[in-house]
Amino acid sequence: MKKQVLAIASLIVLISVNSEAASTKKDATQPAGIDRTVLPISEPKYTPITELDARNAKAPPRFEVKMPEGAPNVVIVLIDDMGFGTTSTFGGPVAMSTLDRLAQGGLRYNNFHTTALCSPTRQALKTGRNHHTGNTGSIMETATAFPGDTGVLPNSVASLGEILRLNGYSTAAFGKWHETAPWETSVSGPFARWPTLQGFDKFYGFIGGETNQWAPTLFDGVTKIEPPHDPNYHFTTDMTNQAVSWIRYQQALTPDKPFFVYYAPGATHAPHHVPKEWADKYKGKFDQGWDKLREATLQRQIELGVVPAGTKLAGKPEAIKSWDQLTADEKRLFTRQVEVFAGFAEQTDHEIGRLVKAIEDLGKLDNTLFIYIAGDNGASAEGGMVGMYNEMTYFNSVPETVEDQLKYLDRWGGPETFPHMAAGWAVAFDAPFMWTKQVASNYGGTRNGMVIHWPARIKAKNEVRSQFHHVIDIVPTVLEASHLPEPTAVNGTKQTPIEGVSLAYTFDDAKAKDRHRTQYFEIFGNRAIYHDGWLAGTVHRAPWEQQPRHPLTEDVWELYDAQQDFSLSHNLAKENPKKLEEMQKLFMTEAPKYNVLPIDDRMFERFNAELVGRPDLMGGRTSLTLGEGMTGMLENVFINVKNHSKTITAEIEVPQGGAKGVILAQGGRFGGWSLYLKDGKPAYTYNFLGLSHDTVIAADALQAGKATLVFDFAYDGGGEGKGGTGTLSVNGRKVAEGRIDRTQPSVFSADETADVGVDEATPVVDGIGEGSQTRFTGKVEKVTVEVK
Repeated sequence: MKKQVLAIASLIVLISVNSEAASTKKDATQPAGIDRTVLPISEPKYTPITELDARNAKAPPRFEVKMPEGAPNVVIVLIDDMGFGTTSTFGGPVAMSTLDRLAQGGLRYNNFHTTALCSPTRQALKTGRNHHTGNTGSIMETATAFPGDTGVLPNSVASLGEILRLNGYSTAAFGKWHETAPWETSVSGPFARWPTLQGFDKFYGFIGGETNQWAPTLFDGVTKIEPPHDPNYHFTTDMTNQAVSWIRYQQALTPDKPFFVYYAPGATHAPHHVPKEWADKYKGKFDQGWDKLREATLQRQIELGVVPAGTKLAGKPEAIKSWDQLTADEKRLFTRQVEVFAGFAEQTDHEIGRLVKAIEDLGKLDNTLFIYIAGDNGASAEGGMVGMYNEMTYFNSVPETVEDQLKYLDRWGGPETFPHMAAGWAVAFDAPFMWTKQVASNYGGTRNGMVIHWPARIKAKNEVRSQFHHVIDIVPTVLEASHLPEPTAVNGTKQTPIEGVSLAYTFDDAKAKDRHRTQYFEIFGNRAIYHDGWLAGTVHRAPWEQQPRHPLTEDVWELYDAQQDFSLSHNLAKENPKKLEEMQKLFMTEAPKYNVLPIDDRMFERFNAELVGRPDLMGGRTSLTLGEGMTGMLENVFINVKNHSKTITAEIEVPQGGAKGVILAQGGRFGGWSLYLKDGKPAYTYNFLGLSHDTVIAADALQAGKATLVFDFAYDGGGEGKGGTGTLSVNGRKVAEGRIDRTQPSVFSADETADVGVDEATPVVDGIGEGSQTRFTGKVEKVTVEVK
């Protein structure tokens, strides 16, 4: 018996020693007492080896950064321009089966907030700091010279991607970025604020604020690429294919290494592009109009428990007509607009479902912290009162009529349109609130539904959480979930402390006391302050208004007890002026902390770099000389030819048999200009927002050999967006002249580019092909653009 006991004891000791050895071997690459507050994690210092022969020496353990054991995979989905009352998950009319499924297996957050605008929300989401702390007071294209609004993320504000990457995660971003300053989007860089130097090993998507879903301007890392040549191509499907492929590949090679995926489709931002079959699923489902839709949505929200019983529907803005007052043509147009939008939204959720299934098929869904945020702000009212077939008309202050748009009704949402919907629908999709995207002073602009699904940690199923939270709370939540500390220094730079609060405390306790007690909001002068259930704010300018309603010092503020008044339907400003004054003072206390001041309430003027003092890559230059192969120049890195006279001089060589194709083009189907040869004849076309095309073309084709082609545009002057006279010359001889009646004053495109020797993405000119079909068949020696 004694021998048996000794044998068992020896076996236990042996097992213990072997287990300890195995454990030591497993963790050998992780030095004891590892400090994750300073990133990158420092390599251990080893005692110098004095042995001459490697066969007689023992190598130290290999150093490798690994995540803490059990750290989850992380997926953050951020939909674009989707209001609180859009999704079926939060009572809306759009079927979102993937979001529904995740909510049924997790938690719905009905008191979660964004900044009311895209770039600011994205920067805040990925840094855990307020958007002004990240110098993103507005979108990148309207950055100014003031701290808080420069468009340049400080090194002291590291992103979640970089923190996770330096702690051992594989990281990837797919879709929309919109966090790189416009003067940093060329081949000259710097690339410090591109995704691949903001913590993402992989990036596949577009760098600006929106893109054509049928013909996007795509980057893989920092390299511009052509979309796949597929007649059924759609970007949301493409980016999902890329995300699924990357996850499968990463897990095949390193199944024990967690991944972080940031998935941010261009949907449902304009242009609303979707295959017809998705839009047709909603035929007739919006015929009741936006007023009754708001009422029905609120009723469903109450039944679901995402809005408290007794909540009243907030009023709608005065500018939004009642549905019953609309003409038959208006109703016909507006219903098709919203059918396309709804189809676009459901298709996007379907693609996210493919992403979920891919993770599930790998057996990784249970330990994936899946955060699905249904909107980076409220639904967009930038379509104005009647919507638009081409969203670029909005940015050029060119109104579209119902009659203009009806011509495109049967093609709405297809490649021949770049559409947006009427603002009445945006208000409806933001139910039960009053306002929309851009209006940071109302929850219609900032309240977005969010679902968190993580079965390995969150045991509650299909429950609602109503604590106040903000997009800056996502980073600290992920860090807590991953057992990681907040870093104090990253890549040699001391870090600005994270300003958000982890919401992990809500996972197990629906009644937990709020921890995010105070939050400011500000976008383009629309501003508010939240504190302990109260909200005070002012609507300084509606999205469809060209000018502010009042000077900043004369704004009319509103006051709401948001704990008792979910929809912000009862303004208490007159009943409780003392509380309003207290909240206004709090705003002015918080604003300087985060570089919110001074407030710049200009809108379209801010697109002019010189006017607001931000850098301009052209730096006031009046000429730019380019050569063949120079393509993909986004608008903010190309010389500004708008509202000026200009001369384009191209030195080309025509082969025997003649030449055709584009010499230099800027923009695309929905606005731009092109210098090209058609049937060998020199031609210049100005495409005014896709609404009209003015062409100056020579009578004769060019002969083989070298030629100097000059196009001179004499601008009429007298303000912005005027016309002028175009003259074409070949080797010093005038060959054609004609009028260009109107020009675009502000923007050609948010995503189309300037290209030498080809017209990438969509063509400026119809009838000469698309993409590579437009390539010049001769040789472009050089082409110079001069602005006068």
